[in-house]
Amino acid sequence: MENNEYITIPQLAEILGISRVAVYKKVKKGEIEAIRIGRNFAIPKKAVAHILGKDLTDKDKKEIDKAVKKTLEEYREVLERLGNE
Repeated sequence: MENNEYITIPQLAEILGISRVAVYKKVKKGEIEAIRIGRNFAIPKKAVAHILGKDLTDKDKKEIDKAVKKTLEEYREVLERLGNE
């Protein structure tokens, strides 16, 4: 499993600063993309970029745009007042 396109659960845990158990649980829930190799999991490096927010999908961008629009609709006046201070 020394392929440069994948990392292990312990490596991802170190990158994210969380426990291996937490990463394993996220993999089991499907929150983190991984493939099973025997008893181990391998996480594609492209998934790591996505987890870290460096690689946004079109779906992610649409969700962000929707959240920004909703925030502006609900808090436009407050945001404008804060901007004038």
